[in-house]
Amino acid sequence: MKDLRRIFLRFLSLFTNSRAEAELDREIAAHLQLLEDDFLCQGMTPKEARSAARRAYGGVEQAKQLHRDERAFQGLATIVMDIRYTLRQLRKSPGFTLTAILMLAFGIGATTAVFSIVEGVLLRPLPFADPDRLVILGDDLVGSHWTRPTVTPPDVRNYMRDTHSFLHLGGYQRIGRELSGVGDPVHIDATRMSGEIFSALATAPLMGRWFTQQEDEQHQPVVVLSYAMWRKRFHGDEKILGTKILLDRQPYLVIGIMPRDFEFPLVPGHLNSSELWIPLSLRPEEFTAGYAASWNFRMVGRLKPGVAPAQAQRDAQLVAEETMRNYLGFMRSLRIQSQVRLLHEDTVTQARPLVHTLLIAVATVLLIACANLAGLLLVRSIRRRREIAVRLALGASTGMLLRQALVESLVLSIAGGLIGLVFAAACIRIGISLLPETLPRIREIALDWPVVGFALALAILTGLICGLAPAFAAIRTSVNDTLKEGGRTGTAGSGHGRLRSALVIAEIAVALVLLTASGLLLRSFEKMRQIDPGFRVDHTLTAYYVLPKERYAIQSGIDNVTNDLLRSLRQLPGVKAAGITSSRPGSGNNGGIAITVEGVAPRKDAELNMATVSLVQGDSFQALGIRLLRGRVFTESDRADSQLVAIVNRKLAEHYWPGDNPLGKRLRRGMPETPTPWLIVVGVVDDVKLGSADGETAEQFYQPVTQQAISEGAFAPAGELTGTYGCIVLHTETPSEQLENPFLAAVRKIDPQLPLVDMQTMESVISENEAPRLFNTVLISSFAIIALLLAVLGIYSVIAFSVALREQELAIRMALGCQRKGILHLVLTSAVKLGAVGCLLGLLTSTAVSHLLRAFLFGVSPFDPLVLTLSAVAMLSFALAASTLPAMRAAKINPIIALRGD
Repeated sequence: MKDLRRIFLRFLSLFTNSRAEAELDREIAAHLQLLEDDFLCQGMTPKEARSAARRAYGGVEQAKQLHRDERAFQGLATIVMDIRYTLRQLRKSPGFTLTAILMLAFGIGATTAVFSIVEGVLLRPLPFADPDRLVILGDDLVGSHWTRPTVTPPDVRNYMRDTHSFLHLGGYQRIGRELSGVGDPVHIDATRMSGEIFSALATAPLMGRWFTQQEDEQHQPVVVLSYAMWRKRFHGDEKILGTKILLDRQPYLVIGIMPRDFEFPLVPGHLNSSELWIPLSLRPEEFTAGYAASWNFRMVGRLKPGVAPAQAQRDAQLVAEETMRNYLGFMRSLRIQSQVRLLHEDTVTQARPLVHTLLIAVATVLLIACANLAGLLLVRSIRRRREIAVRLALGASTGMLLRQALVESLVLSIAGGLIGLVFAAACIRIGISLLPETLPRIREIALDWPVVGFALALAILTGLICGLAPAFAAIRTSVNDTLKEGGRTGTAGSGHGRLRSALVIAEIAVALVLLTASGLLLRSFEKMRQIDPGFRVDHTLTAYYVLPKERYAIQSGIDNVTNDLLRSLRQLPGVKAAGITSSRPGSGNNGGIAITVEGVAPRKDAELNMATVSLVQGDSFQALGIRLLRGRVFTESDRADSQLVAIVNRKLAEHYWPGDNPLGKRLRRGMPETPTPWLIVVGVVDDVKLGSADGETAEQFYQPVTQQAISEGAFAPAGELTGTYGCIVLHTETPSEQLENPFLAAVRKIDPQLPLVDMQTMESVISENEAPRLFNTVLISSFAIIALLLAVLGIYSVIAFSVALREQELAIRMALGCQRKGILHLVLTSAVKLGAVGCLLGLLTSTAVSHLLRAFLFGVSPFDPLVLTLSAVAMLSFALAASTLPAMRAAKINPIIALRGD
């Protein structure tokens, strides 16, 4: 205990140094006074006695240092002294200090902000117990090119019953539901899911309980609310448990509320989270033939201890093979392969390329900032070369100089890191709302302790790396040569010129890489905006609706309400056309279905003939402005009891009937063995972009909604009604926004409880589709501009310092007859050489890393010569501009004044 107390007091003495130093001064003075008195008694004069006393005592400063080493930890005390010395030196150069700290603050802050996205989206474990044991289970339908494993309702039953690798396994389906009885009716995002999934996720409810698998199988109408729903819709009322709410106008008993951070499914976009969960409760008709080929469910499970995903996949594949053996005749050509992948991997796959690109871009900016700081510290070291030489001559060790140089760099970097944390916090707070909806788990992005630890570690690492060049420059100072030079600066520091030039060349090269990437993305974005989407964008208003099955239980009731709705909307002032479509253009491809085309032989490579189908009603083609190329559009005579018809798009027509007239040709839903009726092609329309403009154009055909059930044949789900949902489209003469309230009033007049979902103009739809690419472009361009400015600052500082070092040389040239234009040309030539070498290396690096950008480019090659040339010319121009001011200063040197100092 005494030893610990002594160690603590010695450590504390580092921070109470002034009093200890005063006591030490008094003690040494007392010793000197006693010796002086002794010599006075021996007959010396006061002056002689004072000198003799000091000689007898020895070095005062050495004695003080021995005492300091004795009373504290020697290494730590030395570092504290170095920090104090560094702070005094930095106070003498406020401009240098502020520039270095702010430059690092921006670099470290931006890197920390982007790392918070990486940590929140990619690195942070899922918010469930033992998340590495959670997996997604689904089917890969061979030949369909679907990217995510999904399952059918019979698959859910089969996998849950027959697999043996899972502790818990269940299916789920994201759906929409109408919530009424609490304020105005609203459409909410919900999830049907097996009771087993709650057990698999193992997240305890905040209040109440989950529903069980038994309640799921018994079709119990119970519901679990999300925290956000509970707070927003029910104002955090704790008495909500045990009460009933209306979903699709049916009562559901509220039995639980999940915690604030619970989110499932983990879908991209923080606006698409499920607001409540209800039992999956698969209905008997969902096991019939129609649903057997409907891959619109997913499954999640928890692996048993010791079971790897590969083992679980082999287990599931056995079930899949048994399922295929039991396929009905009309599905015998379908082949499925089970897929088991980690839930975390499934969640972040789509976001990984964007996040990696952000990290590389911001790391590039940090690299340039580090190169600038290293250059500034190197210049500072050269300017202090005489001071360093004197200290070396007086006995300072190279280790001490090396340590002090690194301490100075670390003080700057840590200060920059702390300010960078404030900058990162501001960026995160502002930037979350700007992140594209393709990123999952956006709400989990925050400046938490792992991110803070990363920032501080980055600051220390940056300080150590940036301090190496000036540190070694300091210890390599030649004492004799430097002291002989006296106050001259003509040749001093020339030994470090190559290092300074190399740093600037590296900055230019790295900045050019970002500048080239920015140019490619800008050109790609412009190319995308020039694409014709195939539909009218202006003066078009859209909104989705979903008719609750409990209220609209017969087909005639659905037909009546949709017909009344279209009739009412056509009568609104300013409406030129009104229609309903099952898929709004620009909102994403729905995946497609298998089709069979008359006269086209089945493919032998297991590939399916896939096409996207859209069901339309009313004047959909006119409302959307889709151009008719051949034939006719649908009319009121195209009813369920008439000839089945279809309209195909240009791409589908060119694929199956190249150079032939598609009118009168026949196609049908399903595989060749599927007994579905033929559809007659009565029209060809222009291609429409179902997703973003840079996405692939789908092969597509259109059907009247009244003919859907008959055309599906064996695929038709038992008891399924048509026209229960859709997107209403209005073409208006006036600005679309002015019709939003009349639009809503017309719907409420037909059904006061029917909510409209996602009411948007087509301009807004297009803007949302462009948002991810625009975000990439703006962000990379911002980093490129910052990198360019930092590189320009580096060029300016090096050229300006080189001019200062060569002042006597330039003065001699001018005294010998060199004109000021020649001096200007000399300095600018030096800058152009640096810029040219940097641009050459930058172009080589850009071509080497071009593969990283391929996924983000549209209609532009990563080796686009125009972008590469313009980027190099721009970089070279900025390098020339940055050196113009130092060159002009050099040309104005007065040789008489400059040589007088020599």
